[in-house]
Amino acid sequence: MDKKQIDRINELARKKKAEGLSEEELAEQAALRKQYIAEWCANTEAMLEGIVIQRPDGTKTTLQKKNPPGKH
Repeated sequence: MDKKQIDRINELARKKKAEGLSEEELAEQAALRKQYIAEWCANTEAMLEGIVIQRPDGTKTTLQKKNPPGKH
């Protein structure tokens, strides 16, 4: 997500507080937020995949993705 899109998210948030948004602006805001959150999640997941844990015995392991509760 580029700076222009983030600026637009912030602009819409300010406008929503000040005067409200039209239906088109609400839809645009929701789409931009959804894209932002998806990219944030992907970046966070990539960062976590790069973490290596060194145990006291010297062995190294990477973080493993856990299954959500109820899904085995």
